[in-house]
Amino acid sequence: MATNPYFNQPFTPARPRMFNTTPAKVVWTLVPVVTLGLCAAVPFVVAAVKGVVKPWLAVTYAVGEIAILVVAMAVSPEPDDAGSPFAGLLLMILIITSATHTALLDNDKISVGK
Repeated sequence: MATNPYFNQPFTPARPRMFNTTPAKVVWTLVPVVTLGLCAAVPFVVAAVKGVVKPWLAVTYAVGEIAILVVAMAVSPEPDDAGSPFAGLLLMILIITSATHTALLDNDKISVGK
């Protein structure tokens, strides 16, 4: 009887998944939107803990979120500058970017940070 080396090979472990179901994906994608960007890094921290992404990606998102929030708050320190749309634009970019990236966490075509 001939032996086949493929029969004895161990299975390659599958990459951990962030979302088990579609409703879970929707809920996690809505986190940055519902919290108005204040919890934009939370899905990436959870993904790093689960092993879906590397920890440096979660740290990058946390530092980036803090930097954007600090800049957005520092842009308009005067009460009469409330009409300036720049701070709102920064927050909208943060919300849209983090929600999009959260939805793409389980995409197999994207390999950055995985």
